[in-house]
Amino acid sequence: MTGKRILIVGGVAGGASCATRIRRLCEEYEIIMFEKGSYVSFANCGLPYFIGDVIVEEEKLLVATPELFKNRFNIQVCSDTEVLTINRDSKTLTVRDLKTGVDRIEPYDALVLSTGSSAVWPLIEGIDLPGIHALRTIPDSRKIRSELPDMKHAVVMGAGYLGLELAENLVKRGVKVTVLQSSGQIMPTLDLEMARFMTTYLIQQGIDLRLNAKVIKFQRNADDRLEVSLTEGGSITTDAVMISIGVKPQTTLAVQAELSLGEQGGIRVNEFLETSDPFIWAVGDVIEVKNVLTGQWQLFPLAGPANRQGRIAAANIVAKLSGKTPPMTYRGVQGTSVCGLFGVTVATTGVNEKMLKAAGMTHFEKVYLHPGNHVGYYPGAKPIHIKLLYDTRNGMILGAQALGESGVARRIDVIASFIQMGGTVYDLEEAELCYAPQFGATKDPVNLAGMIAANQLRGNHPLAKWEELFDSNTHVSEDQDEAGQWLSLILQDPYEQAQIVDVRTEAEFAQKHIPGAVNIPLDALRQRLDELSREREVWVVCGVGQRAYNATRILQQHGFDVKNLSGGMQTYATFEEFDPSKRSL
Repeated sequence: MTGKRILIVGGVAGGASCATRIRRLCEEYEIIMFEKGSYVSFANCGLPYFIGDVIVEEEKLLVATPELFKNRFNIQVCSDTEVLTINRDSKTLTVRDLKTGVDRIEPYDALVLSTGSSAVWPLIEGIDLPGIHALRTIPDSRKIRSELPDMKHAVVMGAGYLGLELAENLVKRGVKVTVLQSSGQIMPTLDLEMARFMTTYLIQQGIDLRLNAKVIKFQRNADDRLEVSLTEGGSITTDAVMISIGVKPQTTLAVQAELSLGEQGGIRVNEFLETSDPFIWAVGDVIEVKNVLTGQWQLFPLAGPANRQGRIAAANIVAKLSGKTPPMTYRGVQGTSVCGLFGVTVATTGVNEKMLKAAGMTHFEKVYLHPGNHVGYYPGAKPIHIKLLYDTRNGMILGAQALGESGVARRIDVIASFIQMGGTVYDLEEAELCYAPQFGATKDPVNLAGMIAANQLRGNHPLAKWEELFDSNTHVSEDQDEAGQWLSLILQDPYEQAQIVDVRTEAEFAQKHIPGAVNIPLDALRQRLDELSREREVWVVCGVGQRAYNATRILQQHGFDVKNLSGGMQTYATFEEFDPSKRSL
């Protein structure tokens, strides 16, 4: 041994990857990991599926055991051990063995904090009653599973990825589920109109989903069941409540050691993942990370980034202890994530429109498209709903959101790679991707997204914004504040800003159309141009956008001021008055 000691507080993704990477880089250092719980490295992303019996054996959740760390990597794991204080002046930790209650001092040459995050528990009366759970650890999942035989109904508070995954797996176990979301949309990584696709689908799967629902009190009723009282009045009687309203960085040690924290409450690190102390690094859910597209600091508690951070920190620690320059920097996050629910995949990368507006970015545009996951003539084609955001100054890809039953993650992964390499929509339209009838199309959805956006930038495909269709005007009273209410009033009056032309067939138009629109099927458009005014803009719409694009090109070349309502009636359904019972994915 060289006498160099590296201590790592916390395991799971970031700490465990850091420890093993250090060992692969240097056989000589002494590496010790401290874990307050009994499990140093487990698949916390798999916990909802353990609840749902998709993962049947608990052992499958254990990524690595203390014995494996010792035998394979010569890393000592101290589980059931709490780190009480960091003593920066002496470069030591005070730790406590939770089984014996004995404290001891551990010196370090380098320290890594991978303390992770903890569930946010709302300050609500009765929150500590039996039957109210948060799912973060294996013992949490054991407790929930033990109550499943008597659980007929459960309330899930929070409609993020974890909350909805938990809801799905409870349904698989025969539990009726009510999901309460305090805001007006599920899945905050999505923009509202994209989230509405999934809202509709979840309701169709039997989830009792309630938006803008806030809990004010928990209590036990006369039957010893939980009573969940809501701000809007009324209550829900249930057998269990799952709290999934978010997580927060576990920074107790960092605060005690007076390390710098960021505005989001996480530990602030530099590009080498060093904290404000040059001998302390931090990785995983406990740190703030910089968004590579907006430059803003944020929390991004996912296992993928934590693993990469652990590797980078390890390389820099070994270099520093060897007197060398840190060889690796952390670029930040671009927000790539995926979730599967009831057979539908939801995936995102980059920034959404809400984030762009919050960051003050104005030079961006968006396109919607709804292509099949593969060619229509091959059996089993399913639509993918896509929203692409890009910079109008240079075509740089800013973000994408997609959902569908097949092929979604593949497309978002491709776009994520282009974003990381500084790609543009022009790169997307030229991307050479795998094609066979069962896998895609000669124009893959990724290509189509790039083509639509590139055509807009070249001036060949002007876009009208759906929001303009629903914005208020002087005919609407001030007390109307929801998109559906605006629509019913606005479209009673003749459009002043544009004439809406629906180029679908007469049968499609008769089935459903935008109020106030005129129907001129695409195949008859050239013969009926005299029916359109050249004094007003023409906004063209079809089913998903393809026929409207062809109509746009015809009208442009005949001198009309024309724009396409991107994504067609499929996108219109996400902006109109929200009625999930009338829609399908």
